[in-house]
Amino acid sequence: MFGDLYDYLYHQAPEGGIPLKGTGIVVALALILSHLWALKNAAKAQTFLKSFPRTFQWGVILLTIDMIWSVFALANMDMGEFFNMRRNFIMITIGGYVAVLVCVKEFLAVRALGALMLLVAGPVLSAAFLQPQTSRLLLPVLAYVWIIVGMYFIGMPFLMRDGVNWLLAKPQRWNLVVWSGIGYGVVLLVAALLWY
Repeated sequence: MFGDLYDYLYHQAPEGGIPLKGTGIVVALALILSHLWALKNAAKAQTFLKSFPRTFQWGVILLTIDMIWSVFALANMDMGEFFNMRRNFIMITIGGYVAVLVCVKEFLAVRALGALMLLVAGPVLSAAFLQPQTSRLLLPVLAYVWIIVGMYFIGMPFLMRDGVNWLLAKPQRWNLVVWSGIGYGVVLLVAALLWY
């Protein structure tokens, strides 16, 4: 069952996998709804963003999701000549999860969010890979933004705190980011409905 899910998410099955249209619609709706919520509940969203980087509970939740997803991927991916080390990689992942929870409590939520951004980008890129529509590039562009930002969040998590402070310093910046997210989501939704 988990092998089939992995093949579906990462297009490893001969019959294909996660569809471009469905991926586009889900990602577009996530962008639109999250940014609309932030627009309507600006005070709550800003308070959440300010407190998020140092909220240990969010770090535990997100890091647990990261660990489960990573173990799932390691248990099902084709490792080629390293297939006999699969169990070792899984144990290292679980051990690393425990070690990070115990020893890396500073900005844990940001680091865990960065790792999740890297993990989510995989199925999105797989859905758009080798598809003929030029508009499919809306998904890889977004996924590569997640990858780059995710790596910075893992390596330099204080940048999220600084970025949030910069964003909230002027209402115009907040409005620009929120409306940009809504706009990108709308464009992606139109492309998914009409061309994917």
